[in-house]
Amino acid sequence: MSLNCGIVGLPNVGKSTLFSSLTAQQVAMDNYPFCTIEPNRGVVEVPDPRLYLLENIYKTGNVIPAIVEFVDIAGLVQGASQGEGLGNRFLAHIRELGLIIHVVRCFDDDDVAHVSGALDPVSDIEVVNLELALADLETIENRIEKNRRFMRSADKKVSTQAAGFEPVLERLREILSAGNPAKDLDIESGEQLADLHLITTKPVLYVGNVDEDDINGESDSYNAVRVYAEEHGAGCLPLCCKLEAEIAALESPEERLDFLESAGLHESGLNALVREAYKALGLQTFFTQNGKELRAWTIEAGETAPHAAGRIHTDFETGFIKAEVFHCTDIFDLGDVHLVREAGKLRIEGKDYVVQDGDVVQFRFAAHG
Repeated sequence: MSLNCGIVGLPNVGKSTLFSSLTAQQVAMDNYPFCTIEPNRGVVEVPDPRLYLLENIYKTGNVIPAIVEFVDIAGLVQGASQGEGLGNRFLAHIRELGLIIHVVRCFDDDDVAHVSGALDPVSDIEVVNLELALADLETIENRIEKNRRFMRSADKKVSTQAAGFEPVLERLREILSAGNPAKDLDIESGEQLADLHLITTKPVLYVGNVDEDDINGESDSYNAVRVYAEEHGAGCLPLCCKLEAEIAALESPEERLDFLESAGLHESGLNALVREAYKALGLQTFFTQNGKELRAWTIEAGETAPHAAGRIHTDFETGFIKAEVFHCTDIFDLGDVHLVREAGKLRIEGKDYVVQDGDVVQFRFAAHG
């Protein structure tokens, strides 16, 4: 499960400002021993009011939210697929991502040079997307050459599989040669296609970096980005990176809240961004508590109870017996876990149960060894 999101875009669109704002209150890593933080990476909490409503009930004194990792990718320039700018290094970083957050300039500022000389959000998007498609095209052309060697293999199974994959590769070459994303390929290719690690199969969330007086995204520039995103099946939201940087620079939560209220906002745009990124990654949250700790755990939508248990510890998955489950809204309505039980809302679920977003779960497992 890939929890990371990469912030990409042309130079001078606000990527670094956004990344700095996101990671200004980066979470302490004591509770996340498997996360490695590099200078261009930051781990951010997923804002989830349900977690703190649960804490008001359980009063554990220790709340651990779900997290998402953000990666600040170097600015892309035209020709990156042929090595311009940071070129291949840039593209290699993108291949590791679960989600592309594409920042698009929607603001006017004479003091910040525009890489192409004029404000044109859709053109900017297409420059980046073309470079990503060309990078994938190179991957496909290399794979076609390799696949044709497999087709000549003396191993009948290998040659047959390669022959069956050839039409898929050729169709991908046609799509990418036209500057379109590989996700336009309307087939189920399974592991073979996944093994290619194509950039243009990844989900995209467009962020329109708007002026301070356009935080609701009503300008023509942002509207053009929104329409483009809708037409291409991507998410989109407006965000003023300059404003978010000012909020992030404030020292206390109280100061940030006062600032938001004065700006007519109920929350920062960064909170909305993190939640949208989490959703676009296909992730959801379940909760556990043991009296000493209340924690949000991240799973992929559709995971069964044993797999969810394995997110906590592998022993929980291998020794899984059952899960005691209720939805967090049940305890919000009733106010106490005992009342949840008395109301028949607490269920005993087995190995086939698909964990739902917002479930509160206690796993029962048999210890081995």
